Amino acid sequence: MKPIIRVFCLASALWPILSMPVANADPSPAKFSRELLLNKQVSLPSKEVDTKVIRVHFPKGYKTPLHTHEGPGPRFVLKGKLKIEDNGQTNVFGPGQVFWETGAEMTVENVGKGEAEIIIFEMAPANSDAH
Repeated sequence: MKPIIRVFCLASALWPILSMPVANADPSPAKFSRELLLNKQVSLPSKEVDTKVIRVHFPKGYKTPLHTHEGPGPRFVLKGKLKIEDNGQTNVFGPGQVFWETGAEMTVENVGKGEAEIIIFEMAPANSDAH
């Protein structure tokens, strides 16, 4: 059989398999998305504000002592499950959730099955010594 005829026969035999749709294939390309996680009106503590972004790791079962931070702000849970007691209220947050820390006395307890991690966005009055 001539090579061109063999290629044609092979292509004809494989065409039904090659033209089948792939399971779970998404023909549309990935799209940009935007999701509002927290919307809060804030009165800034002063005209100049120091902002910090802090990553915090909590070992399994760890609970912070009662404490405060320099300023309030949103907190984003990256992984784990955290029980937050802040300003007299108790809530549990998991990955992808955002909560507002008031700046009042609070505790954080890792109540999940493994390590937990959050990102703290803190807004505090500017330190006049730093400028």
